[in-house]
Amino acid sequence: MGSRFLFFLTRLAAAMMLAVAPPMGGLAHGPAPSPSAREGPQLRDPPQLVSHNGLLRVRMVVERRQVKVAGRTLWALTYDGHFMPPTLRIRPGDRLELAMENRLGAATNLHVHGLHVSPTGNSDNVISIHIQPGQTFHYSYRFPTTLTPGTYWYHSHEDPISAPQVAGGMSGIIIVDGLEQWLPPPLRTITEHVIALKDFQVQGNEIRTKDLHIGAPTNRTVNGQLNPAIHIRPGETQLWRLANISANIYYQVQLQGQQLQVIAHDGHPVDRIWAADSLLLAAGARFDVLVRGGPTGSTQLQTLPYRTGPGGNQFPQATLATLVTAGAPVQPVALPTTTFPTKDLSHATIAARQTLVFSENKAQTQYYINGKQYDMNRVDIRSKLNTVEEWTIRNASTEEHSFHIHTNAFQLMSINGRPHHGRGLQDTASIPAKGWMVVRIHFTDYTGKTVLHCHILNHEDAGMMAILEIVK
Repeated sequence: MGSRFLFFLTRLAAAMMLAVAPPMGGLAHGPAPSPSAREGPQLRDPPQLVSHNGLLRVRMVVERRQVKVAGRTLWALTYDGHFMPPTLRIRPGDRLELAMENRLGAATNLHVHGLHVSPTGNSDNVISIHIQPGQTFHYSYRFPTTLTPGTYWYHSHEDPISAPQVAGGMSGIIIVDGLEQWLPPPLRTITEHVIALKDFQVQGNEIRTKDLHIGAPTNRTVNGQLNPAIHIRPGETQLWRLANISANIYYQVQLQGQQLQVIAHDGHPVDRIWAADSLLLAAGARFDVLVRGGPTGSTQLQTLPYRTGPGGNQFPQATLATLVTAGAPVQPVALPTTTFPTKDLSHATIAARQTLVFSENKAQTQYYINGKQYDMNRVDIRSKLNTVEEWTIRNASTEEHSFHIHTNAFQLMSINGRPHHGRGLQDTASIPAKGWMVVRIHFTDYTGKTVLHCHILNHEDAGMMAILEIVK
């Protein structure tokens, strides 16, 4: 057993003692939905904290406390006392001033997942910032005017206990406004819902934060609710912000009888709207989608069975929410026919090429990038600002890994040698078991040390993370 894994177990035990597509088509209704789908309580969107005059000022308390979640009262790790904490809503060019008070019995920090922001100083600096118990840290983020609209999220990134802290409840949504400018005028004020996919395992009267097994039975919630009802009128179009903010698991999301119309992926508007019968949300991924009400009745938003490879995990089918269509019909609005402006790196000059290999030991207790486990004192890759690099990311294991990079998003070029026809940028992608993918990254605006890692947080905590330094 390696020294890093012993250190991981020691830190984890201490913390827990004190505290986890096809081309665009029409909005197909398909067969009439089943009227017998069980309807739960009405969906509750998280409360919102919204920026004003270019500033969002937030004070956030992190603590272990009892909460009501999915109809039960359980001990959880919370932001502001909630299993589903407030959504932070900003616009490009805004500032976010966030004071985080740590009332946990272990260190923590914060990552604003997917946002293009400085990785240094008091900003998205997950390498150096560690907020000790009893301390308050003042984060200061200054977002560029080029920040792309869509759905992001925030969560603990404290190494090596990010998995137990996120699994315990420490994750929430960030929305960057502006998607409406690319939609037809009748769709710019449509109803929108946060669909935050957040699971929890139970041990006694608390949400489990130790001995986390990725494939163990779990409770998959939407905004902390089990099978909530989402109401829509026949013909009405809604914007749903699908986000996998769980610690470890995957979702293969399907709305029975309908296609999901994707308008943004990982906080980046797509270059063309595309339709999907189902969407894979690997750990950390998000999609902004348009949904249209069909005939009167109800149908289910489900996650389909999904296996991450022969050495991975099997996630069973489950109902996430029930879509209830009722009320006076609405005249359907035509979807956009023009493409959204996005970056395309297909013809970019390549300044350097890198190869990364994700691997693990046979016992699946230690995880590696290029044969090394994470070391905060070692730089693994250096890249130059204002250049484009092409990375080949290989998976030597028999299970998928969810590749994520901080600070700059990437364009997925190919998977297992098959060209991937870009639909915009993303910050998360699943590497096939025993496969590989090629991505291109344009390093812009910010220098400093940042990280790349597997967003299956059990794997990240056990070593599958590396440091990237962006230099002038």
